[in-house]
Amino acid sequence: MAYASTTIARAVGQINRSYFLPAIQRPYVWHPDQIVSLFDSLMKGYPISSFLFWQVEPSRRDDWDIYKFMENFRQGNVHNELAEADGRDITLILDGQQRLTSLLIGLQGSYTVRRKYARRGSPDNWVRQNLYLDLLKDAAVEASEDADNQDIGITYGFKFSSTTPPAAAGHMWMKVGRILDCTSDDKFDALLTEIEDTLPETATRAESRRLQQNLNRLYRMVWRDEVVSYFTETDQSYDRVLDIFIRANDGGTKLSKSDLLLSMITSKWNGVSAREEIFGFVNHLNTGLQGKNNVDKDLVMKACLLLSDLDHVYKVGNFTTRNLAIIEKNWGEIKRVLEATFNLINRFGIDQDTLTSGNAILPIAYYLFKTGQGDLSASTPEDARNSSLIQRWLIGVLINGVFGGTSDNTIGAARAIVKDKTREGKSFPYKELVDGLALRGRLTELNDSNIDSFLDTTYGRQTCFLALSLLYDTTTWGLTNYHIDHIIPRSLVEPKVLRSGNVPETVIERIQESVNRLGNLQLLRGQENLEKSNQPFDQWIHTRDEGFRDRHLIPGNEGLYNILQLPRFVKERERLIVKHLKQTIFSHSDLSMGEPDLMKDAHPF
Repeated sequence: MAYASTTIARAVGQINRSYFLPAIQRPYVWHPDQIVSLFDSLMKGYPISSFLFWQVEPSRRDDWDIYKFMENFRQGNVHNELAEADGRDITLILDGQQRLTSLLIGLQGSYTVRRKYARRGSPDNWVRQNLYLDLLKDAAVEASEDADNQDIGITYGFKFSSTTPPAAAGHMWMKVGRILDCTSDDKFDALLTEIEDTLPETATRAESRRLQQNLNRLYRMVWRDEVVSYFTETDQSYDRVLDIFIRANDGGTKLSKSDLLLSMITSKWNGVSAREEIFGFVNHLNTGLQGKNNVDKDLVMKACLLLSDLDHVYKVGNFTTRNLAIIEKNWGEIKRVLEATFNLINRFGIDQDTLTSGNAILPIAYYLFKTGQGDLSASTPEDARNSSLIQRWLIGVLINGVFGGTSDNTIGAARAIVKDKTREGKSFPYKELVDGLALRGRLTELNDSNIDSFLDTTYGRQTCFLALSLLYDTTTWGLTNYHIDHIIPRSLVEPKVLRSGNVPETVIERIQESVNRLGNLQLLRGQENLEKSNQPFDQWIHTRDEGFRDRHLIPGNEGLYNILQLPRFVKERERLIVKHLKQTIFSHSDLSMGEPDLMKDAHPF
């Protein structure tokens, strides 16, 4: 079938009537400035690329899940509403969803955004906006003269607003959607006359002409010019359509593999919408547990392969009909295990802010899957031991970046080790994982080869909380609100404060190099940290219990608590940190490792 073309008005009129989205489509992702850019391009007569449609025969309508376009879009909302196919002529959009949705929003919908710096929770912090056009804007004016749009080359006066922008000299705003009422030339003429009558007496003849030109250009763009060029695929083979879809989208924004696979799975799982199942489960993992996580569909899909003992490399070829049947059979247990895994790591204080690699949780999930265990929250000695070993192993691999980049081989090796050792019992195979991955060049724990980089962990890095958590005995960081605290407060060693005390610049420089190092950081309960605030440490420490210094590895020499002694304080505390790690975390490593001479080159003040 050859390419055909239609007007924007006719295309928009078919959206959610006969034009729908297949489950294979990714969510709508455009921002308001992209919508403005699209309308600006159309007003200029620029091409907006072609569209790819798939006409579904009536006999096949019930074979596929179909979804509605978003007409009133809310920023961050990624879920399209499921549509019913009964009694409809169905055309699915394979390529062009972002552009068609943007046309729908601009002409008869809205875009709801969160107020700047406002929290997501309150409804009052969200603003529903419509697209407006400044009919007096001179499109011939170079974009560089418009500060708001100079970077994107916008020359027509489009913008989103919650209300009609106030009239001002040289500006007259109209809601763009009003042009859809102009179903004939007579109705357009009536709209033009109505708007011209509202021009102030001070309006110039040039402004009147500009109003006519802009409104007429908008009318022709929407109702007269056939700018929507499309190709319609009629073959009913799903495999062919999937292949066309992948190729059509290969040159633009890459689709998530999960977006491609969900439709395949939905078509093969009996009575279950994989898209709804997995979208819902991902939302549950992210917002329905004690901790807040940042799980994506790809991680869940990869876990389906790994936990089902299938080839875990995440590619379309591994989701065969046979493998999909195995995954469907295991789906209930896969969900249980992944929820248990995230409950477990959330107790460690590992969440969306500190889980630097989602792949790192897969060996843990596989261990729980093979042993049939839950989140190890029971108070049995065995659960406590396994929980502690998992925490130590996970923090080690995250700090060392073991699962960064391409890690399929590492994941496969870890699965093989866990599979082999869980035949013998339910103990987490910490030693075997450490040794086995080390043979493959993946260092998963702290030892003499990486202790220096561990101590170089500074405030603000994602791994900072994880590194500090290794200095304490608890494994339940996620059950209480903990803060990272500067032992010697930063506010007391700011350069301007030190200069006011006539501290030499060389000393100030050494202090600044030390203030954010691991040796000056500790974990305190939120309330305790608020109470500490900016108090000098040599005063605040005397309000603590006798065991505080030992728990937090604080040097006993109070002469080091002076702000001018901060570099020496950090050096001495790092010595205590290494000693503590040697007695705990290094217990599996070479215990003959000597402590580094951390006091070497310490500067007396």
